[in-house]
Amino acid sequence: MSSATVQNQVVTVTEKIPMVDMHPFIHGDLSQQEQVAQQIYQACHKIGFLYLTKFGIEQSEIDRFFEQARWFFALPLDVKNSLSWKDHGSNRGYSPLESERLDPSLPGDLKEGFNVGKEGPIVHPATAYDHPNLWPPEAELFRERVLSFFEAASTAAQHILRAFALALQLPIDYFARRHDRQHFILRLLHYPPLPEHLQTGQTRAAAHTDYGSITLLFQDSVGGLEVCNQQGEWIPAPWIPGAILVNTGDLMQRWTNHEFCSTPHRVVLPTGPQAQYSRYSTAFVVYPNFDAEITCVGRHHRDPLYPPILTQDYVLGRLQATY
Repeated sequence: MSSATVQNQVVTVTEKIPMVDMHPFIHGDLSQQEQVAQQIYQACHKIGFLYLTKFGIEQSEIDRFFEQARWFFALPLDVKNSLSWKDHGSNRGYSPLESERLDPSLPGDLKEGFNVGKEGPIVHPATAYDHPNLWPPEAELFRERVLSFFEAASTAAQHILRAFALALQLPIDYFARRHDRQHFILRLLHYPPLPEHLQTGQTRAAAHTDYGSITLLFQDSVGGLEVCNQQGEWIPAPWIPGAILVNTGDLMQRWTNHEFCSTPHRVVLPTGPQAQYSRYSTAFVVYPNFDAEITCVGRHHRDPLYPPILTQDYVLGRLQATY
């Protein structure tokens, strides 16, 4: 993609998907934090997506991480299959091409993935996400870089959750306290060049909403991500240097009694020469603590649209429908 094309896309998308500078929130006083929180409120209320800049992770660190992702997906298939994703309870390991159907009515998505969670001792083996990660043999640099990126993304997510709480006029640690066990999943994703023959309706990632509270999305310059706005239009959400995309998920929509929206998005099939390019992205999916009760809150104190539900009950039900 030429720089001119990227520039044109940036101009188009930033008119529709807001861009927010997080530096004043992370380093500023309460007045500056409130200004950023208000920008975030408007973005999450109107479209459910925003670009964030100066969020605490340098582009050089993202680039090093993506090098490791490319290394992993270039491994022989038998090595990757030995690390296969086992069940909804663990949600860790490798998922091969077409194994995930984000729209269960369509053929499998044209992507492969590798899921990693927080590394540490297993405290509650019967609880979802308290499971060991699966690693390729003799891959210490890969493991080290992935876990370092997990922690950096976790720190960024906590800043965002604090901004969300301030935006909703809640105690600033309201959401952060309910995410302190880091029940998060780092999803390395690879969309290979398109096969010669496609099944009817098949795409790289079917239209879907995310299940958790927020997702931090890191992507390369290949493109293909689209977001559905409130008018039902699909608009591009390309890579912008120095920025990441953040979107609110289903649990956050439920939690905020629909003050924040969970927006459908998809990765469409490329055309022309780009059909032979790989696309890489990483979704850092942020779930509340799995025993957290999700009860409707918000600025406007309307009647709750949903009864309370535990994170674990909601997320496992959604995962079972997807794989």
